[in-house]
Amino acid sequence: MVEVQSTRWYAVYVRSRYEKKVHQTLGEREIISFLPLLDTWKQWSDRKKKVSEPLFRGYVFVNIDIRKDNINVLDTEGVVKFIGIGRNPSVIGEKDIDWLKKLVREPDSISRTVNTLPAGQRVRVLAGPFKDFEGVVVKQGRETKLVVFFDTIMQGVEVSIFPDLLAPIAGQIQPISGDLSIQGELSSVEKHFLRL
Repeated sequence: MVEVQSTRWYAVYVRSRYEKKVHQTLGEREIISFLPLLDTWKQWSDRKKKVSEPLFRGYVFVNIDIRKDNINVLDTEGVVKFIGIGRNPSVIGEKDIDWLKKLVREPDSISRTVNTLPAGQRVRVLAGPFKDFEGVVVKQGRETKLVVFFDTIMQGVEVSIFPDLLAPIAGQIQPISGDLSIQGELSSVEKHFLRL
């Protein structure tokens, strides 16, 4: 008999500045949760300090069996509700969680978070730490700005990326800039990342 996976990822909306507390409390209750954090520098009048801030304010992700654990999650201090349509929490794909984990491992590439999907060319990242990400180009130049949008929570992350690493999503994939073939671009790009 094949065992069906009973746990899925969901997003919960939490009270302002409760993200870390909710994440910690869920861990103490042995509920798997994920809080994407970015290290940033804060400046006060007398000192400068490195602090970890949530990538998306107000959101914590949980991996649960919704039938068994939803009350336990909702009963956590600071949790407001599950994100979803009506009373049905929306499942967040494993791929989206993996992308978020990759994003927080590359904090210098993240420009900001956005909550609207901008108009522009949809592209796929060809190589590097963000390989296979799909997003929308919002600004082109030496370093292109790309928004990776997470439909489930209606939030996006703007990252800086070299234009040579991008290919438009269409019937035929062609590089956005340059006269080289994708294979030529990929080999030079991959060599660049091997040197890092």
